[in-house]
Amino acid sequence: MSWWVMAFFLIAGLLGMPLAFALGVAAIGGLWLSDVDFNMLPQRMMTAVNSFPLMAIPLFMVAGELMIKGGIMGQMVAFANALVGRVRGGLAQVAMLAGAILSLVSGTAVSDAAALSSTMGPALKKQYGLGFSTAVIAASANLGPIIPPSAAMIVYAYLAGSSVSIAALFVAAAIPSVIITVVFMFQCWWIARKRGYPVEGEPFSLARLGRETWRASLSLALPIVCIGGIIGGVFTATEGAAIAVVFALPIGFFVTRELKLSDLPEILYRSALMSGVVAALIAFASTVTFMLTVDLLPQQLAQWTRSITTDPTIFLLLVAVILLVVGMFLESNAAYIMLVPLFHPIALAYGIDPTLFAFLFVLNLIIGMMTPPVGVVLFVIQGMTGVKMGELVRECLPFIVSQYLLLLACIFFPKLVTWLPGLMRS
Repeated sequence: MSWWVMAFFLIAGLLGMPLAFALGVAAIGGLWLSDVDFNMLPQRMMTAVNSFPLMAIPLFMVAGELMIKGGIMGQMVAFANALVGRVRGGLAQVAMLAGAILSLVSGTAVSDAAALSSTMGPALKKQYGLGFSTAVIAASANLGPIIPPSAAMIVYAYLAGSSVSIAALFVAAAIPSVIITVVFMFQCWWIARKRGYPVEGEPFSLARLGRETWRASLSLALPIVCIGGIIGGVFTATEGAAIAVVFALPIGFFVTRELKLSDLPEILYRSALMSGVVAALIAFASTVTFMLTVDLLPQQLAQWTRSITTDPTIFLLLVAVILLVVGMFLESNAAYIMLVPLFHPIALAYGIDPTLFAFLFVLNLIIGMMTPPVGVVLFVIQGMTGVKMGELVRECLPFIVSQYLLLLACIFFPKLVTWLPGLMRS
């Protein structure tokens, strides 16, 4: 039956049906071929989305939208500019740093890509041309799901159950997040040097940095309070997301004075639209994964992997290759929902730290958001800037390679991921 379910999904997807509905077709096809009661379908769908942790996703999206509309993003760009100073490729490095700061609240690559394209896209294009400027935006936007609070990590932790803590997963991402941000900024400098881009920006000044830090102090406090409270166990990820929204509203209304009441309906609509897509995917995919579980596919997959290797590192590399292919052809949220229930129990059977496997899984699929032919970040940026897909992919290649090198480093040196959570537990 599992093969029929997957066949229904592939056929519906190839016919151009939206992924959520393709999963629904696969679920109905599986139920039709099995003896399972059709009444199970709405029950499973409702149970899947009736989740307190998943409420964090729309709330973080609202917080990210408030940062953009409320002028908070502008303060953070000015702070990043003062921090970077006058260097070669400075504007690109400012974009990377601004993307990293935005990621501390938004948690999604798509919203970050849209925000950075509108706020920094024109200046980057004027300085570097369309190709490199859009690649910089794509790379900085892809920091969104890597840096906590990541919506992808929340989805994974929800699907994996009690073996993965959202707070521990956020802590685990800290060191890799810093590494990849620094590497991206170095790559911007290196490419600017090779291509002869001019030295730009104002010279670094402690006075200017202090001034911009003071001006953006409330905006910078927002992610510190939000992430710090979640990691410290003061509140849950959902409560932290709600606090981020409550924190961002008065800043936009009374500090920057750029947020208007008339902006709120659009912010809520955009956030509801994006989170609705995720909810529809989770609802339909929960039925598909139930059908695969009934057919004992996880056990069959575990036996197959055990027959290939008993080495945990080889298993991680095997999963990385599978997810590399999956990430190229399947939207990341659908991949989480379909594959986490299959691979996570196998990773536990290999004795792999659940937080380590969760981070590697998430990072692998995040990279897929920048790889054709289904890289969602690429399509968002192409739609907003008009860049040719071939040019965008070519310029993104150095950043894609860096992310895969980080993935391999985390596989072979797992302490990069597990050291901080272990330190907090002890």
